[in-house]
Amino acid sequence: SLRGSWRLRNGNGSVVLRGEVPGCVHTALHRQGLIQDPYYRFNDVMYRWISLDNWTYSRPFKTPFDVRKWQKVNLVFEGVDTVAQILMNNITLGRTDNMFIRYSFDITSVIKEVNFVEVHFLSAISHAAEQSRCHKAYSIPPACPPPVQKGECHANFIRKEQCSFSWDWGPSFPTQGIWKDVRIEAYNHYHLIYFSMSSFFGKCAQQWSLEIESVFDVVSSKPVAGLVTVNIPKLQTQQTFSVKLQPGEGSVVLLVNINKSSTVEAWWPNGHGKQTGYNMTTTFIMEPGYQIEKFSKAYFRTVELVQEPIPGSPGLSFYFRINGRPIFVKGSNWIPADSFQDRVTYDILWLLLKSAADANMNTLRVWGGGVYEQDEFYDICDELGIMIWQDFMFACALYPTDGNYLESVRAEVSHQVRRLKSHPSIILWSGNNENEAAIASNWFSIPYSDMEVYIKDYVILYVKNIREIVLTEDKSRPFVASSPTNGLESVKEGWLSQNPYDTHYGDTHFYDYNSDCWNWTVYPKTRFASEYGFQSWPSFSTIGKVSSTEDWSYTSNFSLHRQHHENGNDQMLQQIGHHFKLPQSTDPIKKFKDMIYLTQVMQAQCIKTETEFYRFSQSEIIKGEGHTMGALYWQLNDIWQAPSWASLEYGGKWKLLHYFAKNFFAPLLPVAYEDKGLLNIYGVSDFHVDHEVTLRVIVHAWSSLEPVCTLAKDSLTVKAQSAIPIYKESINDLLERCRNCTRKSCVITFCLVGEGGLQSPVNRHFLSSLKDAVGLEKPQLNASVSQQDDLYIFVLQTTAIAPFVSLDVGSIKGRFSDNGFLMTEKKKVVVFYPWEPTSVEELEKSLILTSLADVV
Repeated sequence: SLRGSWRLRNGNGSVVLRGEVPGCVHTALHRQGLIQDPYYRFNDVMYRWISLDNWTYSRPFKTPFDVRKWQKVNLVFEGVDTVAQILMNNITLGRTDNMFIRYSFDITSVIKEVNFVEVHFLSAISHAAEQSRCHKAYSIPPACPPPVQKGECHANFIRKEQCSFSWDWGPSFPTQGIWKDVRIEAYNHYHLIYFSMSSFFGKCAQQWSLEIESVFDVVSSKPVAGLVTVNIPKLQTQQTFSVKLQPGEGSVVLLVNINKSSTVEAWWPNGHGKQTGYNMTTTFIMEPGYQIEKFSKAYFRTVELVQEPIPGSPGLSFYFRINGRPIFVKGSNWIPADSFQDRVTYDILWLLLKSAADANMNTLRVWGGGVYEQDEFYDICDELGIMIWQDFMFACALYPTDGNYLESVRAEVSHQVRRLKSHPSIILWSGNNENEAAIASNWFSIPYSDMEVYIKDYVILYVKNIREIVLTEDKSRPFVASSPTNGLESVKEGWLSQNPYDTHYGDTHFYDYNSDCWNWTVYPKTRFASEYGFQSWPSFSTIGKVSSTEDWSYTSNFSLHRQHHENGNDQMLQQIGHHFKLPQSTDPIKKFKDMIYLTQVMQAQCIKTETEFYRFSQSEIIKGEGHTMGALYWQLNDIWQAPSWASLEYGGKWKLLHYFAKNFFAPLLPVAYEDKGLLNIYGVSDFHVDHEVTLRVIVHAWSSLEPVCTLAKDSLTVKAQSAIPIYKESINDLLERCRNCTRKSCVITFCLVGEGGLQSPVNRHFLSSLKDAVGLEKPQLNASVSQQDDLYIFVLQTTAIAPFVSLDVGSIKGRFSDNGFLMTEKKKVVVFYPWEPTSVEELEKSLILTSLADVV
């Protein structure tokens, strides 16, 4: 391995320092104290010079073996970011121009006892501009991001993380560096390059089988023959195969039938069963007596993307069947966890992904403007049962299709599919993010007469190249060309549908910042909601790390600088204004903190309303629309500390939205909505069996902790994996029954309770905006903290009903069992799960309790 310390210098040699590999220039400069935290205040713009310079990584190394004993020696880069010339002992080995490819250079004739490797980088910004200039036949939009993003141009001309040139939630840091492992490989006879497997279930034989694919480089001039043994002890399965490897690069595919007398436990998504994996050993014993032993985990699961006619509805369904069972997809969208990939550790990934699973999610979409994630990301998803919708890395743009570009993309797709296809968590390949929509809605104002060439390019890239390779390399999963798409209908329309947002087909992305988000009728009754969202600000403790006192106001230069979405800060104010009074404090810092709190309350409440709408639409067709089988909100995580759509802040802290998600994605949930003066309550269940439950409805006056009236409805059956109406009453009748209640003076809470401790979260339905609520008092809230084993218990007490009670312990890492809740009882117990050692004293000192009445 050539990991570790390299020498790093800029173009004219005026900056020289140590740089860690894997790593990038920015983190190296920061580590050596030559720059501040790149995320601090306005540094994203101040440090533009770093990405405009051309940097060189170099190091000497001694060869740790006798070169003469090996037939072939390679220098292998798992990832180079991005445009570089690679030299060894002053001989050019080759060039790189794709961040998503593994590069292997034959150095057999170049390597000596002592060697010198150099990687000369070219600024990604210059390279992208140059590629765009060379593409003379026609322009490929968009040229540049909108000015509010403070980004760089022509990201679509370089095979690099697209959002590193800026996005509407992230900064522009077009990094340079050796971002993954680099090593020397030496071998005789033959070498294993890729090893992957896919599981299949034969319906006729009622038997599982594994297809194992091994890709070899054979150095001998003659074919190499030998035996391969596959052993899965737990499944009493062992099979030996005779194989013959031809000279050059080639693959061997083995079909292993699992012993029928063994019971195979399938891999299930989170909330639907276990994530069982089986230890498997594959041994290659070839004639020169040189053997390779490969240890891996075998998983068994099937996936189908079902697109079939639905009675009473035009169009087709769009849902996933896992191991033969339809699964309602619950989750979010994943973006890169940092602008500097070398800072994304296993622990950071674990924390973010575990937080997704803890919020009852079963799916994340790895969005197409970031990176194909590291192996550990998918390992953790396999372990936690998080299904992955995997985009290829093309987003919100049109792309070139000249020969060199396509050749590079083909290598990228083939490498990534081979690297990733063994993961049971990946359930879908998707060609791009929003590029079908970009053409269909003509985002880039292309004259109608010129459209032909762009349509042709689209089909060449995503269908004739990417899809071809995916279908060849991986027969175990579905492929869609874009998101949003109309699925089979898009295919029928030549891969570009008239309206990819059609609710009767495929998936949809939906954003509406102007309508009142509490009004469920604005949301599309779609087959599958793969993106939807609202922005909020991260908590003060997160923002404080990258700002100074003069920045702490909603209208400061800093607050405008961090907002990369046009009018984003105003849109949040407007949305808050529908239902809440805006903060009026004369203390600027208090006003800023109140604003942050309200943006988080608003975001949580908006996405709750929208997600609950998608969940209760899963079993019904109304006016030809419905059977919604997926809700993935935008977005899970943050790339830096800034206002965004995320529910997890940079650093992993849960926003109120993430706490709400834990409830609105609960396996059993009652959901209420109003329609023409009627209150409808649905019972939503992800359980595999029916459950008998009681619905408890409680009406409270804002002015009292004593309920005004209660109602219990027994012996209700909540059907397995469906959403059914369980209660209906006119609001007027309800208010009449609960005397002294008006829409403005009362609130409704409700939950489902069943046998054996089965209980849903307590849900609520507001009868009016909270800014119009009558009788709300300012509560005296207090909390006592105690330790119990590794956990901390917060006992909250209130003197009055308190909406949106928030517990915040600043920078202490961890999460609560519940947060942002409506407190309708004198006492509530909340558990704190720490992610690092802390103490009762620290927690007491840091705790800030806020409820809506604290905002003045």
